[in-house]
Amino acid sequence: MEKRTFQYPQWLFLLILMGSLFLINISLGSVSIPPGEIVQALIGLPLENVIWQDIIIDFRFTKALTCILAGSGPDILGLSSGASLLVSLVFMAGISSFSLLSESWSLALAACTGSSLMLLLVLAIAGKVKDNTSLLIVGLMIGAGTASFVSVLQFMSRAEDQQYYLIWTFGSLGGLNWTEIGILTLALLVGSVLLIVNVKSLNAWLLGDNYSQSLGMNLKRSRLLMILSTSILTGAVTAFCGPIAFVGLAVPHLVRLLFKTSDHRLLLPAVAMGGASLLLFCDCLAQVPGSTYVLPINAVTALIGAPLVVWIILKGKKIYA
Repeated sequence: MEKRTFQYPQWLFLLILMGSLFLINISLGSVSIPPGEIVQALIGLPLENVIWQDIIIDFRFTKALTCILAGSGPDILGLSSGASLLVSLVFMAGISSFSLLSESWSLALAACTGSSLMLLLVLAIAGKVKDNTSLLIVGLMIGAGTASFVSVLQFMSRAEDQQYYLIWTFGSLGGLNWTEIGILTLALLVGSVLLIVNVKSLNAWLLGDNYSQSLGMNLKRSRLLMILSTSILTGAVTAFCGPIAFVGLAVPHLVRLLFKTSDHRLLLPAVAMGGASLLLFCDCLAQVPGSTYVLPINAVTALIGAPLVVWIILKGKKIYA
């Protein structure tokens, strides 16, 4: 049985890394603001320059906070394609057709539903396919199928709808207001609570279904909680920030290398902090320091995440399952 230790140096490293990147992220932008003014605004003291205060609080702080929220609820491979499919239906059908819901809630509901359906499909296939390579190929084919369906929708839709959806797929961390951040925070809290409730089952699951059942684990209940939590986390992030790529694929493996444990009681908060740190770092690069250009966040996460995944594979180092 694996001995669990708290591993203080690793936690301190993640905390310092996330805090440092948070401050660096807030300090970057097309408008140069002295560090002292930034600190003063963050601790709630008024600035003489009202424009600077608005930039720091209403744009930079909300963007950095969005990075932490979106990075702490990373995407599970394949789920964002289902979320993107239903969100594309919302865009192609027109938001006005959802007369009973606001735009934010319409996108959130569509993305959560799409990710839930995709996870159900993946779980169903995983029960039939025992070979991991075959399952990966099936997952890639599902992603290709959803992408082709979205392409058909784009071909048949208006140019304005295509443009809205295309911009959404680039990913965005700086467009959320405080109401949308509140909705995203609420969704992530609900998804996180469901994960915490299910953490013992996740640990038992590592040893197989038979062992889990021998410990009294209810497989159906645990799978339902997993479906709900992952779909809420992925759906909420995808709805408000777009399909953020590679963060959820790279971070869990890097965290396992850092902590060298398979205990989800440690891994879940560590992955959340690691994902937040990586997304803050990618957003710093996306702002192209010293320039007024801002790159799409999805382009930067792919440039950073893809080499990380390749490095993990080529290194051939044991990653604790």
